[in-house]
Amino acid sequence: MRFLFVHQNFPGQYLHLLRYLGAAREHEILFLTDENNNAISGVRKLVYRLGREPCKDAHRNVREIEPALIRAEAVARAATQLRGLGFQPDIIIGHHGWGEMLDLCDVWPGTPMLGYFEFFYHTDGLDVGFDPEFPIAPQMLSNIRAKNTVNLLALNLSGHGQTPTRFQHATYPDWARSRISIVPEGADLALCAPDLAVARAPFSIKDVTVTPGEKLVTFVARDLEPYRGYHVMMRALPHLMQARRDVRVILVGGDGVSYGAKLANGTWRDYFFNEVKDRLDTSRVHLLGRIDYGDYRRLLQRSDAHVYLTYPFVASWSLREALASGCAVIGSDTEPVREFIRDGDNGLLVPFHEPARLAEGVLSVLEDRALAERLRANARDYAERHLAMDYYLERMARLIEQLSGMRPAIAPATKPPAQRQTSRRGRGT
Repeated sequence: MRFLFVHQNFPGQYLHLLRYLGAAREHEILFLTDENNNAISGVRKLVYRLGREPCKDAHRNVREIEPALIRAEAVARAATQLRGLGFQPDIIIGHHGWGEMLDLCDVWPGTPMLGYFEFFYHTDGLDVGFDPEFPIAPQMLSNIRAKNTVNLLALNLSGHGQTPTRFQHATYPDWARSRISIVPEGADLALCAPDLAVARAPFSIKDVTVTPGEKLVTFVARDLEPYRGYHVMMRALPHLMQARRDVRVILVGGDGVSYGAKLANGTWRDYFFNEVKDRLDTSRVHLLGRIDYGDYRRLLQRSDAHVYLTYPFVASWSLREALASGCAVIGSDTEPVREFIRDGDNGLLVPFHEPARLAEGVLSVLEDRALAERLRANARDYAERHLAMDYYLERMARLIEQLSGMRPAIAPATKPPAQRQTSRRGRGT
């Protein structure tokens, strides 16, 4: 088959699908993207160039749609060149979030299109207004509605959609849901797997060493920010670390803002660390920034208790990978997390807004060995039953066949194909 993929951050959500399609060695796979250094065997990456920058003084409600339309134009221009060279895709697959696919129906009319629908924004009931510490100004509600402009344009295109969770699917209007299939995303169960040897040996990452006798509590987010509960995590640390002197905490995440508002001055990371630092033994709290994928996987394997918090928003890949790694996960009792974790079975759920309850949840895992072992075993069992790559690839193959009339050859997922790539982030990392 001839595939055209589109995502501004190659490979985006398509890392696993691309690896196994490429390993089959039966397809022509082109990927239109912004410039980056990632590469996957069997995939030809093509960079599109933006025609201009967005207007700096545009009305706030068009500050997302204008860049999206600029990207749509750039992608269509690159696609027209491909068409001129004789390329005719059997299917176009891409993420609708950045507008890149909006004009491809004009380049290849009638070509099946499978678009990734990630989240439909609401002014209440989901992430907006969820955290009373950060109320939204009434004048910004129109901006929230305007954020769905690309969503609505994409839903008006021919073709079909996909989304990875029931929660995300339910954010879309009733009239749109029949056009969006739920395709649960998997985790690489070979790469993300428990390893007792890591837990039994001294563990080092960057300039931090954790001895076998220490309890390691971990927290991972793309950026350390309120949407992913960083403030709640920091406020839980004084109680947690006073209760146990053998606890070491490692937090992974950047200084930027992936979701929500920026701080007027400085970073959320420093703001909330400074709020509690006088009540902490800071020699046992380590903010590592971003780390490479190998270190990240080893960190999950060594973790004694892993914290995952989020607003009612897109769940991160790290939650899936923590479960696959057999982590004892303490998660927020929010709908995206409840879709993956059953409280007391394959993890613990605690109220998002209650740092003391979070600390108690972590302590229960650290102090109750039988509980921790049960949660770990059930987390891995859940991953094997629900997150195995074979299941994801089979669902994608069926959907591609349904749309294109052609069944794609996909390499067996018993072992991960060789790869060379440094980032696979979409919005929900």
